[in-house]
Amino acid sequence: MKKLIIILIVLGFTTSCTDFKGWNVDKKHPATINAEPLLTNSEERIARIMASTNVNSNILKMFAQYWTETTYVDEANYDLVNRNVGGNFWTSIYTTLIDLKDAKDIVANDIDPALTAQTRANRIAVIDLLQVYLFHVLVDTYGDVPYSEALDINNVLPKYDNDEAIYNDLFDRITADVNQLTGGGSSFDSGDLLYNGNVDAWKKFGNSLKLRMALRIADINPTKAGQMASEALTSGVFTSNADNFEFDFLAAPPHTNSIWEDLVQSGRHDFVVANTFVDKITDPAYTVSDPRIPYYMDDNKVPYEGGPYGDNNSYRDYTHIGELFHQPDMPYILLGYDEVEFLKAEAAERNMGGLTPADAEAHYNAAITASMEWWGVTSANISAYLAQTSVAYTTASGTWQEKIGTQKWFALYGRGFEAWSSWRRLGFPGMNQPPLAETPNGEVPRRYIYPLDEPDVNGTNY
Repeated sequence: MKKLIIILIVLGFTTSCTDFKGWNVDKKHPATINAEPLLTNSEERIARIMASTNVNSNILKMFAQYWTETTYVDEANYDLVNRNVGGNFWTSIYTTLIDLKDAKDIVANDIDPALTAQTRANRIAVIDLLQVYLFHVLVDTYGDVPYSEALDINNVLPKYDNDEAIYNDLFDRITADVNQLTGGGSSFDSGDLLYNGNVDAWKKFGNSLKLRMALRIADINPTKAGQMASEALTSGVFTSNADNFEFDFLAAPPHTNSIWEDLVQSGRHDFVVANTFVDKITDPAYTVSDPRIPYYMDDNKVPYEGGPYGDNNSYRDYTHIGELFHQPDMPYILLGYDEVEFLKAEAAERNMGGLTPADAEAHYNAAITASMEWWGVTSANISAYLAQTSVAYTTASGTWQEKIGTQKWFALYGRGFEAWSSWRRLGFPGMNQPPLAETPNGEVPRRYIYPLDEPDVNGTNY
């Protein structure tokens, strides 16, 4: 017994003199992190959120009536309540915004002597442009949202800011970010999966985003819209598909395109191409078929036959989504050169940004060409398509809103958020009325509803 007591005393003495510092550190979940992995993760998450066609959060490809459902048809009929669609989309974006705020704070407080003042400024501007993009998505999707108090984690009851006031502040932020970015400096390099640290590319993105947002408010505040469009075009927007704000996914999980996860990895067949899209893009008025059709849609049905939008469709009976959308590494365009050219065509018709209606046709043609080139269409086929009477800007039927709106809708195929946003402004093309619609007269919703628990958790502000 005495020997045992002595041994325990010795062990206790030895232990008490041992320095345990660092023994209980979880190296897989570090307490601190640098900004670059936060940026990388945020960029991928943004692409996944916007590309997704998951019925629990992003049903905007159905709001644009590109695709419709088979097994379950609630979302194609605009049921936003059953799965808390608005709440899930909201949470994903705000979570990403908080990560970007953390990244910005880390850069601002980084004491690394190798980090120059200009590099630090460039990094902060890049992060801020991503935040602006996400807030713009939130405003366009919901209207008034928490903004000025949204990213303070100590404030669990943030107020809702007016959507117009948010947009005005976002315009100011874009201007400051673009002016802050210096082409001679560096930013995040390989940690930036969108532009690989190319500061000039980020400037073009900022200006292109400003142009998009300017046209968003063109019917509400044409003076402000014209000023913002002029600034964007003067400073420099996208000039080719090489400039696209586009995310390249990988071929193996977990970094695959979220569309592939919904169409293939899920093992389900929940979607077919909607008759709204099939009927319009294969309209006999187009004597030369749209050369993107083989990329957009599968040839399992000849002729193509879209599923009646919102109906209880059989997967085998209707046209399937194109094979490229079934590839795990298909890139996703968040803002493209084709869209920028359509925005220029619209700005021209509105006499905005130094453009006039005489400029509209050239930008309309450039937009269609950019879209087709991205999909791999040959120059000969592009020229043949543009030359037909039903497509040529001077001879196609309808107002400029119909011409631009319809062709832009074709070009944005699969990019639900932007197609839905464009349709809400221009009013074209016409949409079908789903048979079990949750909205009056089957109208396409103009916004998502707020998270279902928001009246309870933030009742006064809600």
